[in-house]
Amino acid sequence: MKHVSHMTIRKRIVTVFFIAITILMVVLIRLMYVQFVKGPELTELAEMSWTRDIKYEAERGRILDRNGEVLVENKSAPTVMIVPRQVNDKNETASILAEILEMDPEVMLGYLEQNISIVRFSEGRKLTDEQARKIIDLNLDGVYLAEDSKRHYPHDTLLSHVLGFSGIDNQGLVGLELFHNQKLTGTPGRLSFYSDAKGGRLPNLSDTYQEPIDGDDLKLTIDLNVQTIVERELDIAEATYQPDGAWALAVDPNTGAILAMASRPTFHPEHYQKFDAEVYNRNYPIWSTYEPGSTFKIITLAAALEEKVIDLEKDRYFDKGHIEVGGARLRCWKHGGHGSQTYLEVAQNSCNPGFVDLGQRLGVDNLFDYIDAFGFGVKTNVDLAGEASGILFSRDRVGPVELGTTSFGQGVSVTPIQQVMAVSAAVNGGKLYQPYVVDSWIDSRTGKTIEQIEPVFKNQVISEQTSIELREALESVVAQGTGRGAYVDGYRVGGKTGTAQKVGTDGRYLVNNYIVSFIGFAPADDPQIVVYVAVDNPKNVSQFGGVVAAPIVGNIIEDSLQSMGVERRKDGLDKEYRWPEQPLVEVPNLIGLTKKDLMNYLTQLSIESVGTGDIIVEQAPGPGEKIPMGETIRLLFGNEYNQE
Repeated sequence: MKHVSHMTIRKRIVTVFFIAITILMVVLIRLMYVQFVKGPELTELAEMSWTRDIKYEAERGRILDRNGEVLVENKSAPTVMIVPRQVNDKNETASILAEILEMDPEVMLGYLEQNISIVRFSEGRKLTDEQARKIIDLNLDGVYLAEDSKRHYPHDTLLSHVLGFSGIDNQGLVGLELFHNQKLTGTPGRLSFYSDAKGGRLPNLSDTYQEPIDGDDLKLTIDLNVQTIVERELDIAEATYQPDGAWALAVDPNTGAILAMASRPTFHPEHYQKFDAEVYNRNYPIWSTYEPGSTFKIITLAAALEEKVIDLEKDRYFDKGHIEVGGARLRCWKHGGHGSQTYLEVAQNSCNPGFVDLGQRLGVDNLFDYIDAFGFGVKTNVDLAGEASGILFSRDRVGPVELGTTSFGQGVSVTPIQQVMAVSAAVNGGKLYQPYVVDSWIDSRTGKTIEQIEPVFKNQVISEQTSIELREALESVVAQGTGRGAYVDGYRVGGKTGTAQKVGTDGRYLVNNYIVSFIGFAPADDPQIVVYVAVDNPKNVSQFGGVVAAPIVGNIIEDSLQSMGVERRKDGLDKEYRWPEQPLVEVPNLIGLTKKDLMNYLTQLSIESVGTGDIIVEQAPGPGEKIPMGETIRLLFGNEYNQE
């Protein structure tokens, strides 16, 4: 038998001991790694396997007008969710839910038999208050209601093309809802509960609720009052002329802030599924491109005044009805022409040959330098999706004919918003601004402004003095020229008509199919608003901008200035009336007079009286207002008039 020494035994014991210690240390280190390093991750994975989440959507931010009036808000519309493993009687539950949700019971049963943790289905989204109450009262096992909402547009179709809409998942799809979706959306919350492997709820563990964070509110530059006026006038135009389309745009010329924007045909954002995509995807004031016609003459006139190639009062032009340019005959709208005119009268009469002459005096480079400077041919970078850029002649392809037609707005393609911003620059002192519709972002919880948008100045196009001279010329166009339909008593209005032939698919101009337009501003000596209206192919009417569009702009300007608090004034140019127009009659002050005294008044007006007594105590319209001849004055009679 081999003898083993004590020393050897001792070494073996020590070796075994160290091996055991090493193994123990490895286990301890592994346990510490799992506990302290991997622990949080493993705990999270374990909780994920135990927990089920019910998602709570955040409220989308509201959209407000410049004065804080709500344009878009949220309306409660809960969503039903199902945990199939917690439903005891699937057939009965399917039958009950199908009846409440007005769906096929077999389809509902199919949802309940799915082998997943939580079932969400489209028919259970955006429930009505009545549907939600019924489900709550039944207290069905495995059936949960999650707080949800849907977008509500309290003013129906108003501003629809600008606002756009969101889908069933509260995801912005069109317009501002899409363009600013990220800030409007917010962060969803959730309710987490613990369940066993079969999906059953664990009763002894508390639920975890994470509150959703609502989206920020979006405040616009839009003035709800002005927008309402614009929409009203477009509705009237649509009913009166049955056009192929119509659009309008109003801006503050001193900042570029958009006050109103509308298109026809229109749609209801809450029921967008009922409308063709070509209706809600076409925001005409920024999307549509077409030949501007005579409204473009403002740019030619501004360039001519800035370059001092003519004097409006002293220099004259003889219009024989056409002008020969490069072998082509460019005609005036008036057969036989306007004869000898000052260049102020050329503007008033919207004389095409006269503006061709201005273009020739300027030359290609000069004219196109101003066209570029006023922002044509490129996007304005308005903060809305879908903007077009328009098309201009390449300078190396501009011959005498192209120069002539460009001078009076033919052969070029522009957008309404380009025209409005260019004219705004022409009349505001020469400053070109970038248009914008977003005024600020507001924290929906605190009401504090997070981000304020400032006007973006682009460049000085013309001088202040040229701008003043141009404003005076355009005011005379409204008072004494083709824009008389936009004249507003008490407000100094300037502007320009436009009548543009449309181009067909074959590249030729259509017959008796025009886009008639008018662009106006007021007050003429201190512009506060610029308004553009275009009507596409109006029916049963003479297709001229001065006949169709000018009166619409006049109505918009008059009511908008009153809404904005701009007072009427006595100064300004008097309107030149032409047959069959009738001059307005100033209403006399009748308050305090007796019925007998009325015999000396009202030869051109009729009256409507109410009340008893012999003395006039109130009247409408008030003294000094001007109304059409033959209009009715309403008088209130009483027995005594107290003069303060």
